[in-house]
Amino acid sequence: MIKLMITLLVASSALLAGSINIAVAANVSYAIDELKAEFKKSNPDTEVHVILGSSGKLAAQIVNGAPFGLFMSANMKYPKALYEQKVAITKPVVYAQGALAYLSSKPKEFSKGIALVTDPAIGKIAVANPKTAPYGKAAVEAMKKGGVYESVKEKFVYAESISQVVSYALTAADVGFIAKSSLYSPKMAAYKEGINWASVDSKLYSPIKQGVVILKNGADNSEYRSFYDFILSPKGKEILKKYGYVI
Repeated sequence: MIKLMITLLVASSALLAGSINIAVAANVSYAIDELKAEFKKSNPDTEVHVILGSSGKLAAQIVNGAPFGLFMSANMKYPKALYEQKVAITKPVVYAQGALAYLSSKPKEFSKGIALVTDPAIGKIAVANPKTAPYGKAAVEAMKKGGVYESVKEKFVYAESISQVVSYALTAADVGFIAKSSLYSPKMAAYKEGINWASVDSKLYSPIKQGVVILKNGADNSEYRSFYDFILSPKGKEILKKYGYVI
């Protein structure tokens, strides 16, 4: 009953002018505050409410009636499915392309490349759930193409989102496969490239094209269109590039 009341309250707020609810893939959590702040400059009367999560779980919530008007996914799979189901009203477009990186709280020999994860000293490898998180899927693909998957799959510690992988990589695991964008948070400044992290060879995984769509709930609200246009604008892309995305 309480959950229903919360859902109804959020749904009603979405219908009010000046308030929009957007579902955002967890890997964008490090850039979304700056995106919101910049959007606010030209849209001072619009309050942007963000719910973060894995793309698969957010898509499932949207299909089940969650009151979001816009969805920023970590890949194109889920926006395409929502469009085909007529839950999204715009065709999916790419707003950024993500990159994969390794992260460890302790110095590691990242010069080894993907072979690093086979080191006997690495007992736990944090990976986002590949069934729902595109960066988890990319991590598994990279390890398979790199020929190390079979020898390290028993070491995996699964997380539900890429932000949780970051937490695991810095606490409960020896290394984690994260979104490179995670490294651009001010909180990550202490972790240095080549010592605590490195980019995963992009040849080892398919391009992570991240897609955005306006949903049915946002059809009659021009503020969703304004935020959508901003994300795809030169200024929006400039901010995303600043956080490690390929534009």
